[in-house]
Amino acid sequence: QVQLVESGGGLVQAGGSLRLSCVASGRTGSSYTMGWFRQAPGKEREFVAAITWSGSGAAYSDSVKARFTISRDNAKNTVYLQMNSLKPEDTAVYYCAVRRLNSLSVTHTNYDYWGQGTQVTVSS
Repeated sequence: QVQLVESGGGLVQAGGSLRLSCVASGRTGSSYTMGWFRQAPGKEREFVAAITWSGSGAAYSDSVKARFTISRDNAKNTVYLQMNSLKPEDTAVYYCAVRRLNSLSVTHTNYDYWGQGTQVTVSS
C-alpha cells in the first residue's frame, strides 16, 4: 500500500504563488509516475501535471502550462507543484497521485493511489 500526504495549500490573492508538496510512503515500487489533479465544487476531477520517475518527462494541462511547474525529489519520495500567477479559476482541492507505471497519463483512472487533497483558494 502507498500513502500520500499533500501540504502547502491555502488562501492566496490572484497573481500570487503557492508551492504544494506531496510525500509518498509505503510500497511505492522502484519507478513510478507522480501527478497532480484538482477538483472544484460541482466539477469533475481534472488533470493538472505529471512527471516521470527521472523527471525527464512532464506534462501539463493547457490551463496551467507556463504558470505551474512540477518537480520531484526521489530521495525524499516527494513531488512538488510550484504554482505562479494564480487565478481565481485555479481554486480547487488539489490531489497528488501515483501511477505505478513509469509513463505519463492525463487520465485519473490510470493512477493507482491518491492523497486526501489540499485546498487552494485564490481570491480576486
